[in-house]
Amino acid sequence: MRTVATLLLSVTCFAFAACDQKLSTLAGPTPDLAPTFSSVQSQIFETTDLAGRPACVNCHTNVGRNPSGGLNLAHAVAYDQIVNVASARKAGAIRVIPGDPENSYLVHKIEGRPGIVGLRMPFSGPPFLTDGQILILKRWIAIGAPRN
Repeated sequence: MRTVATLLLSVTCFAFAACDQKLSTLAGPTPDLAPTFSSVQSQIFETTDLAGRPACVNCHTNVGRNPSGGLNLAHAVAYDQIVNVASARKAGAIRVIPGDPENSYLVHKIEGRPGIVGLRMPFSGPPFLTDGQILILKRWIAIGAPRN
């Protein structure tokens, strides 16, 4: 019985330690990234990160061009362009489904999953978002993709 209690205590402590990882450590080249829309907008959509991954708005803007893929990530319109909005390129796909990152097409595109239309984002190739950056984006979607 004591062995089982010790094992359970060890597993519980390990689980809490794993969840206590700092977001800045996970975020890598975007140390200020947090699971909020305003952070995703400023740190991913609008900023070239420290690893050299280009800002999404380099292509996804209506400033001086038609936005790539019909997706405008300019500050004033980005949220309304991605949350509960169908993809212009893939029939039946929704860009961001609040509470469901695994079925959100935006996640598929940035991870380069099979079945996407076109290439993994960014289109220019590596560097891509890191696993930690993607995890924080997924957390924002998982908590309901609030406009915060």
